[in-house]
Amino acid sequence: MKAVLFYQYGGPEALVLEEPPKVHAEAGQVVIKVMACGVNHLDIWVRQGHPAYPVRFPHILGSDVAGIVVQVGANVSPDWLGVSVLVAPGLSCFHCRFCLAGKDNLCEQYRILGASTDGGYAEFSVVPATQLIRIPEDIPFEIAAAYPLTFLTAWHMLMTRARLGPDQTLLVLAGGSGIGIAAIEIGRFSGAHVITTASTEAKRDRALLAGAERVILYDDQSDFSKEVMAWTEGYGADVVLEHVGAASFDRSLRSLAKGGTLVTCGATTGAEVGINLRFLFSREISILGAMMGTRSELLEVTRLIGEKRLCPIIDSVHPLSSAEAVHRKMANRDHFGKFILVP
Repeated sequence: MKAVLFYQYGGPEALVLEEPPKVHAEAGQVVIKVMACGVNHLDIWVRQGHPAYPVRFPHILGSDVAGIVVQVGANVSPDWLGVSVLVAPGLSCFHCRFCLAGKDNLCEQYRILGASTDGGYAEFSVVPATQLIRIPEDIPFEIAAAYPLTFLTAWHMLMTRARLGPDQTLLVLAGGSGIGIAAIEIGRFSGAHVITTASTEAKRDRALLAGAERVILYDDQSDFSKEVMAWTEGYGADVVLEHVGAASFDRSLRSLAKGGTLVTCGATTGAEVGINLRFLFSREISILGAMMGTRSELLEVTRLIGEKRLCPIIDSVHPLSSAEAVHRKMANRDHFGKFILVP
């Protein structure tokens, strides 16, 4: 078997294509022949050595895995053999108090496939059988590997946490990112009016095609909150999906309408922000955190993708051997939609 792995933290050059030992399924596990694996910014953070995601070397990245079950371990039904599946990226125990309450994304032992465990940058991957979800009929492996992490997170943020509804105004930060594209589609699905930001004219045009009604071109110095207020005639956005962090957080808050909600899942540009409490309470602003999403939410998203009511956008598909080049493109924001690796 071939796999892309790394032996130490570093840049894209740390990724090497090798032949690690053959994998096998132990009790409660299956071996999947990987047909496609999505690439996420999470992969970059893990490769760089983010303290939230310590790994054992050598490590194989890849959280969004789709393929065919080719081996089952003890205590796993043989009916899974030959089934086309995607892998739920959130690893939960399903017996702690949070899991039993249906909040398995808050599991006391929560881990992420490809971050805390080896993932799908490989020809074969071993995963717990509890993580398997059948791929809907007529959905290609590449599509199945393009949505679990980002669409699950965006769904949890918008539909569960912020309770986005029809005719509300949604502001999505960085609409060209994986989470941004998912949020645009989910916002459109919910009946909301979607505003997003983009760093280039090409990304603006593609965000409009994805369903955004208004795209604001921005850089680190521009104040997109003024344009949000102008477009909404001074009202502001009912919901802001924030995942950029310190560089945009203040402007995201100032983009909100009275009684509005900011929901955040990331801090790419820094985790420390300042908040004007008078602005917060005088306008009855809500700030919500979001961590991935639950298994039931992923099943709902999968159903909607199977019905073609949601559809992930793929930037391009690359062979596994191109993982280093793909990481460089992602770091340079040289894409719109998901990069997919195929062994």
